[in-house]
Amino acid sequence: MKRVLSGMQPSGLPTLGNYIGAMKNYVELQHTHDCYFMVVDLHAITVPQDPAALREQSEAVAALYIAAGIDPAKATVFLQSQVHQHAELGWLMTTLTYMGELERMTQFKDKAAGKDSVGAGLFTYPSLMAADILLYNADLVPVGDDQKQHLELTRDLAHRFNQRYGDTFTIPEPYIPKVGARIMSLDDASKKMSKSSANQGSFIAMLDAPDVIRKKISRAVTDSGREVKFDPQNKPEVSNLMSIYAQCSNKSIAEIEAQYEGQGYGPFKKELAEQVVAHLEPIQQKYYDIRKSGEIRQILRQGAERASVEAEKILNTVKEKMGFIL
Repeated sequence: MKRVLSGMQPSGLPTLGNYIGAMKNYVELQHTHDCYFMVVDLHAITVPQDPAALREQSEAVAALYIAAGIDPAKATVFLQSQVHQHAELGWLMTTLTYMGELERMTQFKDKAAGKDSVGAGLFTYPSLMAADILLYNADLVPVGDDQKQHLELTRDLAHRFNQRYGDTFTIPEPYIPKVGARIMSLDDASKKMSKSSANQGSFIAMLDAPDVIRKKISRAVTDSGREVKFDPQNKPEVSNLMSIYAQCSNKSIAEIEAQYEGQGYGPFKKELAEQVVAHLEPIQQKYYDIRKSGEIRQILRQGAERASVEAEKILNTVKEKMGFIL
């Protein structure tokens, strides 16, 4: 089976966009691929974090992985920081990375914009991301459009190492689902739905209460007119809402258009809210059951043990080829 690796930062609770664009696909991939799913807590500390919040959110993201349907018996679920080989290979990859490559990273430019000082970790974090992927010789990496540049750097570093030291790393390919890969903000369909948005109404968190979800969707921005029609170019706001509807109801866009023909946005948004609530409710219940049981730490320990065995093989090969004494 081809190997898949992906990770999610524990900087706030995942959104409906994270679920549709990432977790939902993870659940499908685990049945046909050898999957490694991380909570990338080492990446989270590239910006200041409250220690208690980091611990809580790391467990919360991992528990939501499981609640969403990832089976820890089929996929390896772990915390990045509990597999020390990530940090070690991260440093080795940093030494192979050129300053110019890091300076061109648009995410660094965006996050550093307007700040008086920026931590070196934020600058070099693409090298650690490359290590995360190469450490398991992943074939496929589910990425959003905003991460394509980082995956390209990973591919460049893998080629560079292979040319310098001999064939070692698999060259990873992006895995971008055709449907539901990018859910946009509820207040501006030109921006990706983000948990870091200052406007709480712009996103739906996976643990939002039903009434909160209903309120957010009722206030979601719509285009002029009243036709429920999928037209991302001319009607981006309602098209985004229709994408969410399709993902939560398993109805096609054509079926949704037919269902709300001539009805306007009001009935559509009201039913959309109920579809989202109904879809998230069992996930939320399973999440709270997992957290109450305390089993998530055991799942993460077992995942880290499995990941470490594989990571150690690759790391030792890399170190030996670079000239380190094992």
